Amino acid sequence: MLARIAHELFWLGRNVSRAEHTARMIDGVFQVDIQGRQDGPAGVTLSWEAVLAIMGSTAAEGALRPSRSETVALLSTDPSNANSVVASLARAREEARTVRDVISTEMWEAINSFHLGLADAAIGVTGYGGPYSFVSYVKSRSALFWGVASRTMLRDEAYAFLDAGGRFESADMVLRMLRVAVPYADGEDHDPGHEGEALAVLHAVGGLHAYRRAVRYAPTLPLVGRFLLYDSAYPASVAFAVDGLRAALTNADAQPQSSPPVLRLGRLIADLELQRRTLDGAGPLAQTLEQVQDELEHIDRDIGDRYFAIAGLTAIHL
Repeated sequence: MLARIAHELFWLGRNVSRAEHTARMIDGVFQVDIQGRQDGPAGVTLSWEAVLAIMGSTAAEGALRPSRSETVALLSTDPSNANSVVASLARAREEARTVRDVISTEMWEAINSFHLGLADAAIGVTGYGGPYSFVSYVKSRSALFWGVASRTMLRDEAYAFLDAGGRFESADMVLRMLRVAVPYADGEDHDPGHEGEALAVLHAVGGLHAYRRAVRYAPTLPLVGRFLLYDSAYPASVAFAVDGLRAALTNADAQPQSSPPVLRLGRLIADLELQRRTLDGAGPLAQTLEQVQDELEHIDRDIGDRYFAIAGLTAIHL
């Protein structure tokens, strides 16, 4: 497969997943906001300011504390913000248009109608009712795209790169959300935290039902954080995403046994499993989250060097 096509497919998967997880993050913080924030010794930072920071966005100039409506608009419908849902979907549609001869017709129709319907879904997104309708639309259309892809696309290198992009972005975004929510100060990792904020994190990834089935204890931030980091049986967990990413890259690579990103992913999966089995000695959860995200950044660079470097050189020469 041409490196340029692989690159477009990988980023098509990343941008669709980024749009979905951004919408989910908005929904989670919105749930906390309407419940009323309970600042306490746990130092919970699941707030609009923290979400802007973790997404690499900034509030309007002069705004010391961004309002709910300003933040929701910036992250959902602002086309000038590269991290917004609308901007992510615009990039995804362009990438899908570039590889229309590789993806199925149904996939193109799903992503095109998804993009075109955002304008109607965004009506009233910052109003009294909040972003519920917009978030629901994004979640359902994202699920439709991935469902159509799984049913209509040949399981070849093209699907492997598309799947790899979605898996990578899912792991990265869940890590970002956890790093917003989980306290950072030493000793705070073992604080039970606020159940309302823990429930909001689960709500943001659609994991409340799964958590209740898998964990016997009431949700707290440390327990929810470990569930979303280590539980390989839950599709939105980091462990599940990185395992799927390794499988996708193994299918895409002619020599996976010598592939730096595949090898690095194998080490990361082994480390996560070891930490899961020895939680008492794993160290503060916030520190582990930071280490895993640093490792993902190395994997991201390895993926670019291994599979897309030729595409970059071609673009420079053109």
